[in-house]
Amino acid sequence: MRLALITATALLAALGLAACGFGEEGVTVSKGDPNHNGAVLFATHCSGCHTLSAAGTQGSGNRGVRTQGPNLDQRTESYDDALFAIQNGGFSGAIMPQNILAGEEAEAVARFVAKYAGEEAEESPRPGETSP
Repeated sequence: MRLALITATALLAALGLAACGFGEEGVTVSKGDPNHNGAVLFATHCSGCHTLSAAGTQGSGNRGVRTQGPNLDQRTESYDDALFAIQNGGFSGAIMPQNILAGEEAEAVARFVAKYAGEEAEESPRPGETSP
């Protein structure tokens, strides 16, 4: 009986968070933008490790406890690379879970990342060129 009560309480708490739009408050992508759903999914599934301003995410502040994923404000990603990372657990096989999202949700996040990642990226100087 006690286990059933604890389970029911946890379920109600989870439903309450979902009803509040958990993860949407920092999203700056407008609801009319076709990438809004990808931004919300990114905020709810990727925010613990990745920084991306358009989704209102800051990654993990405590690198000693949790591995930090790439700061996607400072790194551009193509749709294909983002989808590959989602499906395969990143590129280095570190801590990112494989298939954290699947199907249309994975594609929506990959489209969102491809469009909004890299807004603060700086290009490295090339040999023979002056620094920007």
